[in-house]
Amino acid sequence: MGGAVSAGEDNDDLIDNLKEAQYIRTERVEQAFRAIDRGDYYLEGYRDNAYKDLAWKHGNIHLSAPCIYSEVMEALKLQPGLSFLNLGSGTGYLSTMVGLILGPFGINHGIELHSDVVEYAKEKLESFIKNSDSFDKFEFCEPAFVVGNCLQIASDSHQYDRIYCGAGVQKDHENYMKILLKVGGILVMPIEDQLTQIMRTGQNTWESKNILAVSFAPLVQPSKNDNGKPDSVGLPPCAVRNLQDLARIYIRRTLRNFINDEMQAKGIPQRAPPKRKRKRVKQRINTYVFVGNQLIPQPLDSEEDEKMEEDNKEEEEKDHGEAMKPEEPPQNLLREKIMKLPLPESLKAYLTYFREK
Repeated sequence: MGGAVSAGEDNDDLIDNLKEAQYIRTERVEQAFRAIDRGDYYLEGYRDNAYKDLAWKHGNIHLSAPCIYSEVMEALKLQPGLSFLNLGSGTGYLSTMVGLILGPFGINHGIELHSDVVEYAKEKLESFIKNSDSFDKFEFCEPAFVVGNCLQIASDSHQYDRIYCGAGVQKDHENYMKILLKVGGILVMPIEDQLTQIMRTGQNTWESKNILAVSFAPLVQPSKNDNGKPDSVGLPPCAVRNLQDLARIYIRRTLRNFINDEMQAKGIPQRAPPKRKRKRVKQRINTYVFVGNQLIPQPLDSEEDEKMEEDNKEEEEKDHGEAMKPEEPPQNLLREKIMKLPLPESLKAYLTYFREK
């Protein structure tokens, strides 16, 4: 699935296109998408495809199309402090975006069938924490991933406020998924080629809404052990944060609030968007054709599309001079404040999550 919006040149361009096509509709979701560069989750040599609205798969590593993730994030209606379970957590791309919204007092768990993909997700998560400029701009709920089949979750596992399943769910397993959800919670999963939002309104009552026509690979059926029964999989514990961790959260929050107040007093915008050229994009593609047994999006050419291309070319020529200017590295004000504190270097390193920049 995918191909519903024009390809972008970079992550921000892709998000602009998703916004214009109404896949991204809320500021909270937009900020999360802009903070996590989709290209960082691609293998070297494949990044050229990162900003196309297409799914990508290499071996066991898989990313859904950006338009799918957009609809999922919007349908989950995420709020700070909620618990989230990602069934088929893959590269961790979605779980990391979710963590930016949940904040430090949420719960962010993922279960993934393939151990090599879990290791890949952990590497990408560590890289985000250590290297991303976005990490210090948000309060983050770090995802915890386990290896296992999501159809083998232990029966005594805790329930969650929000759940997403990234594989096709058969009707036989629908109730199994619902049991993992708290009353008042939201479950988003593909059922019979429809991305579906399910809200648990009571102990035994539900409300369902179809979101989008999709095509997902089905859930892998669990294998049985020597006793003829599948082994159960334990989810990560819902651990209480220790005092040292809480102190780090509140010190960073206090400094971040101080920086924001300081900038506001000086009349400096807190998050000034970078100046960058903006392309006009085509709207959603709603025509598809069958090639073999695959459904392929078919763009509709029109005079308006040709006019857009001409306008884009003029904008590119106009902004060429600015584009050639070297960009200054972003200033990390939070890190600067921490490094000026009268504290031992080891404590400063802890407060910065041992980041080097």
